[in-house]
Amino acid sequence: MGCLLVLLAAFAPRLVVLFAWIGRPAYFDSVFDTWIWPLLGLIFLPFTTLMWLLLGAPPGVEGWDWLWIALAVMIDISHYANTYGQRDTVSAGMGRSSSPPAAPPSANR
Repeated sequence: MGCLLVLLAAFAPRLVVLFAWIGRPAYFDSVFDTWIWPLLGLIFLPFTTLMWLLLGAPPGVEGWDWLWIALAVMIDISHYANTYGQRDTVSAGMGRSSSPPAAPPSANR
């Protein structure tokens, strides 16, 4: 079951955070003081929110835990940077050129 959770967290961190919020609200409330920060994290920084949820239980984030938080922030930022870098590909029709295809050579010689 643990391996399934890790695979799900790698591919869908928003679902894992949402499942944790629904399944363990007391644990979630002990990590986060208010509902607005996890909601914003769920929308904009899902890996960082998931890592904070895993590491932020009392006594809180301290020491080498900040390395994992920084790694999660880098993963979230790299997702946005990759999306920004591919913006022209999507607008051009997924890599296809916007010009019409070339006409086939004529059969009359």
